[in-house]
Amino acid sequence: MKTTKIRIKNLFGITETELDGRSVEITGANGVGKTSVIDAFRYALTNQSDRSIIVHNGEKEGEIIIETDTGLSIDRRKRTEQADYKSVKENGREVMSPESFLKQLFSPLQLDPVSFTLMSAKEKNRAILDLVEFDWDLNFIREKFGEIPDWINYDQNILQVLSDMQSENGEWFKERQNINRDIRNETAFIGDIAKDIPANYQAEIWEKYDLGASYKKLEQMKEFNSRIERAKLFRSSYDAKLRQLEADKMITVSAEEKAVASEREKLLSDIERMKTEIKACEEKLSGLSDKLADKKALAESKFNEARTKLDADMSLADEYMDKQPLDCSELQSELDNAEAMKRHLNEYNRMKSMQEEVEKLQEISAEYTRKIELARALPGIILENAHIPIDGLTVKDGVPLINGLPVSNLSEGEQLSLCVDVALSKPNGLQIILIDGTEKLTSENRDKLYSKCHEKGVQFIATRTTDDSEMKVTYLE
Repeated sequence: MKTTKIRIKNLFGITETELDGRSVEITGANGVGKTSVIDAFRYALTNQSDRSIIVHNGEKEGEIIIETDTGLSIDRRKRTEQADYKSVKENGREVMSPESFLKQLFSPLQLDPVSFTLMSAKEKNRAILDLVEFDWDLNFIREKFGEIPDWINYDQNILQVLSDMQSENGEWFKERQNINRDIRNETAFIGDIAKDIPANYQAEIWEKYDLGASYKKLEQMKEFNSRIERAKLFRSSYDAKLRQLEADKMITVSAEEKAVASEREKLLSDIERMKTEIKACEEKLSGLSDKLADKKALAESKFNEARTKLDADMSLADEYMDKQPLDCSELQSELDNAEAMKRHLNEYNRMKSMQEEVEKLQEISAEYTRKIELARALPGIILENAHIPIDGLTVKDGVPLINGLPVSNLSEGEQLSLCVDVALSKPNGLQIILIDGTEKLTSENRDKLYSKCHEKGVQFIATRTTDDSEMKVTYLE
């Protein structure tokens, strides 16, 4: 699609100018309106301008009309006292959604290729990547990655989006680094804990082991053994205890005998002195033998009672006397081991919890790795299916290459030549390039640029600052 007519009236610094669609170079001193022609053309396509005043001073309306060899016509008017006007027609019929329609007719590089040479490497890369035609939306991102990262700028081409996703400066890469650091730290902690836990530690056994029940059983065994020991001691002291009982009896009897003898002597002596009481004393004397017998019987009874109790105790001792003590060493060893094992439970459970956390972190890290690797692999898949409008364009790690070289490594002339290829990248678009300020180029590069446009059949409107006080339009075809 080429222009056949460009008519500008009262826009920017132009009162009225008309071009017939051939390639032209517009020359003249600063302020004569050279750039206004290009600015007006851009305004017609984009409805935008960097200038604060669009309508020519003193006028109420500025207009630009563009007609093409395919039947397309663009009529855009800027008004100061009423609403702006635009009309975009194809073969006489109004186009629906004209602004969107116009955006499909050109690429930004066509409208200012000289500024492309002044861009930073990053800006140049983005401009070139924007030319790769691949139909995608946020659903594509969600489908591939399971999420739509909120730290990505989606106002750029898909290849740059993927490059940002897998970048070392990206959140996925940083989060993976943080998680991997946590994994290393947790693994080190686990190793420190594991050093103090016995090999083949069976936590489930020691979790269920009933220390209380085992200690109760041990105490019962010890009590049983204690009874055996006490029985042996009791048996060995039987004869001594019996002799003591007999001694106690004899001492009691002896004491009673002495008391009776003393009382007899006293009574005999009192007989003479108490003649009047002889009868009573004789009666009392006759009862002393019975009294003594009673005392002896009482002593004998106590002796027999004590002996019976001693024999009963000895019988109980005899029950344990011949029993063998129980071996508590195995249970004691088991309890000692159980206590030692149970002391490891808290650290063991802490270690297991940390191991589970490490496994979760490893899963998260692996998912980040999957996304990063996918973001690295997708450009190759996309480029296999995308329309690449420029011969020799490849992409490596998010960086566009022209015949294997980064765009920033191309010479100024090669970069301008690239812009011509860009103009040809839309077969149904406008085949025109706006080149403002060619005086910034060397004469050689300027001539090469014009020649390539001629060779490729691309129209161009170029401006060049000269000393001429009047704007001069030179047709180059």
